[in-house]
Amino acid sequence: MKIDNWLKDNTFHHSTFSDLADLVREKEKQNLKISLCIPTLNEERTIAKEIILFHSELMVRYPLIDEIAIIDSGSSDNTISVAKSFGAETYLASDILPHLPPKKGKGENLWKAIYQLDGDIIVYIDADIKNIHPRFAYGLLAPLIYREEIKYVKAFYDRPLAFSEGIRPSGGGRVTEILIRPLFSLFFPELSAIIQPLSGEYAVRREVLEELHFPIGYGVETAHIIDVYSKYGLAAFAQTDLDQRVHRNQETRSLGKMAFGILQTFFGRLQTLNLISDLPELSTVLRQFQVHDKDFEAINMTIVEEERPPMLSIPEYLTKRGIKKND
Repeated sequence: MKIDNWLKDNTFHHSTFSDLADLVREKEKQNLKISLCIPTLNEERTIAKEIILFHSELMVRYPLIDEIAIIDSGSSDNTISVAKSFGAETYLASDILPHLPPKKGKGENLWKAIYQLDGDIIVYIDADIKNIHPRFAYGLLAPLIYREEIKYVKAFYDRPLAFSEGIRPSGGGRVTEILIRPLFSLFFPELSAIIQPLSGEYAVRREVLEELHFPIGYGVETAHIIDVYSKYGLAAFAQTDLDQRVHRNQETRSLGKMAFGILQTFFGRLQTLNLISDLPELSTVLRQFQVHDKDFEAINMTIVEEERPPMLSIPEYLTKRGIKKND
């Protein structure tokens, strides 16, 4: 599929889908159930606003979403109690499939959501969005509802960074532009058409999610895109312009940790797809530095991108969904 054609046919602006009544009619016509998952870790400041908005606008006013659930990594603040008080279903990731050794990471929450939630489509939305709006959900769901061949919809947006003095007019997406876009351009040129592959907002059909391996950490979005592309091609993707997303800034050091985890996942996928061979065993230790007066202190961190297997390999999931092993 030519990139120019895909950009023309599969890139949308959220305003295209502003007729929510029509969107709900089409959803009901197809008898779809839609789940919203918000993965959380210490998000007491923003979670209430997200729950209130999505419940009032996309469950009560327009019944587009059937359930809103918080999957939490073990917050030490009041995230869970706040979410419960505003009516969201709340789950600790460690309480879902509790016989499995617990793992920490956003990808773990996303994976556990497949088991816990019932939707034919799951839309994932980060919990730290300061300018939350219904478009963050309906803009991603609409391409899946209106076009059967689309399987995975990513968000893109301007990403001003929130600072104490206000909003900086540009910035964000640094790991994408410095790391992911060059790697995609080298190894998967068609995937360079995805404007923000690392965006935390996306909607996916269940039958796709349950087939995917899930890195539990920073590599989950990169792995998804490569795996879906490898099986279905670029035509399975769409992307929606959500205008602007205001969120917390991350320090450069944190972005380094993210890049290190993503690289582990990326090189693993290259090996699986036989795009590289004879790769040496990769180190899992990231060395960074901080300065005390004139002294440089090395900080060594072990970052291992473990992965959960496809949910279809989990017996409890098959039982819950009524799926026979030979289906």
